[in-house]
Amino acid sequence: MSTKVYLRRSASEPDPATNDVEKEKMEVVSELGSPALNDENTGFIERGIKTMLSIRKSKRKNEKEQEGTGTWRKRLLSFQFPKSSEENKTEILDGLEEIVDKTETEPTEGKPLSVMEINELIQKKQLLEAFASIKYMEDETIAERDADKYKDNPQEFLRKTKDVALLYSSITSMIQSIVVGTLEHHTVEESTLTSLVTLIAREEAAHPNTGSAADPGSDLLGAPRKWREEWRKAVNEGTRKRVLSIPMASKEEEKAWLDLHLSFLQKYLLEDLLKIKSSVKKCYPEEYQVCEVYVEGFHNAIASHLQDLSQRPLEFNELYSLLDWVANTYHSELFLGHSDLKPEVQTENLSLLLTTADWDRLNDDYITSVKGKIKSYFGNIQMLEVTEKWEKEVPPEVKDNLYHSSLSFDIQTIIGEHMKLSEAISKKLKRKTLELCLAELHEFIPRFGKEFLEWNTVRDSPMFAPYFAAYINSFHDLLSGLEAVFKVNTEELQKILAALTKNFRNVFLDKLRTKTQPLLKKILTKGWILAREKPNSLAVAVSQFSEHLQHTRQPLGQELLCHVHKYVVREYIVQIIKPKKKMNREKRQQVSERINQEAKILNNALIDHGSDSSWLLPAISHIANIIGEKRKDRIKEYVKELTQDYPDIRKEHIMAILTVRGLGFTSRRMIFQQGFHHALESPDSEDGNTLFAEIDVPAIVNCF
Repeated sequence: MSTKVYLRRSASEPDPATNDVEKEKMEVVSELGSPALNDENTGFIERGIKTMLSIRKSKRKNEKEQEGTGTWRKRLLSFQFPKSSEENKTEILDGLEEIVDKTETEPTEGKPLSVMEINELIQKKQLLEAFASIKYMEDETIAERDADKYKDNPQEFLRKTKDVALLYSSITSMIQSIVVGTLEHHTVEESTLTSLVTLIAREEAAHPNTGSAADPGSDLLGAPRKWREEWRKAVNEGTRKRVLSIPMASKEEEKAWLDLHLSFLQKYLLEDLLKIKSSVKKCYPEEYQVCEVYVEGFHNAIASHLQDLSQRPLEFNELYSLLDWVANTYHSELFLGHSDLKPEVQTENLSLLLTTADWDRLNDDYITSVKGKIKSYFGNIQMLEVTEKWEKEVPPEVKDNLYHSSLSFDIQTIIGEHMKLSEAISKKLKRKTLELCLAELHEFIPRFGKEFLEWNTVRDSPMFAPYFAAYINSFHDLLSGLEAVFKVNTEELQKILAALTKNFRNVFLDKLRTKTQPLLKKILTKGWILAREKPNSLAVAVSQFSEHLQHTRQPLGQELLCHVHKYVVREYIVQIIKPKKKMNREKRQQVSERINQEAKILNNALIDHGSDSSWLLPAISHIANIIGEKRKDRIKEYVKELTQDYPDIRKEHIMAILTVRGLGFTSRRMIFQQGFHHALESPDSEDGNTLFAEIDVPAIVNCF
């Protein structure tokens, strides 16, 4: 700030105003005629000098009018341009700038104006002149009070004191209006802001803070008005109004209303901050810390605004937009971290944009919304399966020789998208999102399986087996994907999928039973014995139903095929040991041959489809050999082989088989007495394979 010199001129001192003006005119004319100024800047300098002469003339005139009034008057420091033609035009311009700066910062002399006249100056934003006159009125009132002038008229003192207070309040309001208006207009009135800073400095000099200042709005004479604090308050008010003025459509008008509003908030406030840095900051001394004050004001205004927004009933997309804006956009180079704002704008010391409580509440609302979203997505997936596949019975695609369903891909895509969104906000939110996705998946898989089986019950569609294989494939792919991509523990999901697979398998076997039972029941009937039914009829039926398991992911497909193989062998044996009429030797031979023939065809078909249950191959053949054997000692050998191959066989099973052979009670008892009871003491198989343990012996056989 330039040094100011104030001189008191006595009443007897001659007035030099007229002579000084003439002298300066001559000096200016002489200087303008120098060669150093004969260039493109001459016009600018001439205009500046004429302006300064006009200012001086006006001030000297005012001084002359004020002579004899007893008021303080200041003497303007005379100025002359350097007379040396060697000085360049840059020095002349610098000198002119210094003169203009000195003229603007020198205290304005107060005039005894009326309240109305002073108020008119305030409304015209001539605040320096208005302040000088108010100060004149204030000093005069204080002097008169000290001289006991109002001893007999205290009301007059109160009136004048109130006038001073009201005028100061009016200036305070104008200060607020100017500062608030800085953000409301595209251009910055730099001269107005510079005068504002000068006004605040003059008021602080006129009313030094002695520690006993009145509160803002006090009508005490001589009290500090704290306009610098009012300036800061005005900045906060201006930023608040600016934030609230950002366009915001209603949800009815624009579905993406919050996205648009936050985008506008970022765009317009960034423009404001750039304006503060480039145009407003230079109007204030460094001590004002203009950028810091405005950034803090905007920060607090935005925080308050976002808190209000967060109280609204926000949907999923709106919650995400708000969280993402706070977590990512606000401090990014798109806003406060913009390169053009550095280094003036520092955000390290800013408080949280949202309080911890508000942030946690928004996170909880977001998770709740995600849960509903995921449930809806899974429901849509299931609905598409119903409408686009089940109802139309569209066969599943085959990829890499496997039935394919898009379930796994769709579910992983949904989970992946939400994981990506939540991770962008915080790792904690990512973890919560994954947890809820898995929880919803735990409910979805059983629900999907239940609806699929209900559809099968109603439709009894031939597409059940292909769909069953496709879905089992897809769910196992899903488990692998969750483990590999999302690194989750799928132990609980494995249990759920195992239960679902078991349900599907049971229904599959029920459908197989429904298809094969009519053929199985013909075993040992007259038509079957007479070969009226082709020996491959059962094998063809089983093959047509089981071929879909070839398109099931391994080892699951093979496991299911083994279940089918075991089912067919078990049910075939059940039909053989059912009580029948006695057969003569010739018929027993025919039955034995037919059983061996069908057993061979069945086993070969299932092995060709991929069954690895070769341990089942001898079971039916052993029984067929027992039925067709003539010699009892050979029967004993076949029984021995049967018990060795199938340790889970019980006495009741052998008795039933021997009954079919036509042996009487005595012959059956003799076989057991000859050493086979020891082999039957441990019915459990060492390798875990059981067959006869799952076969119930007919009650009529047990009676023998």
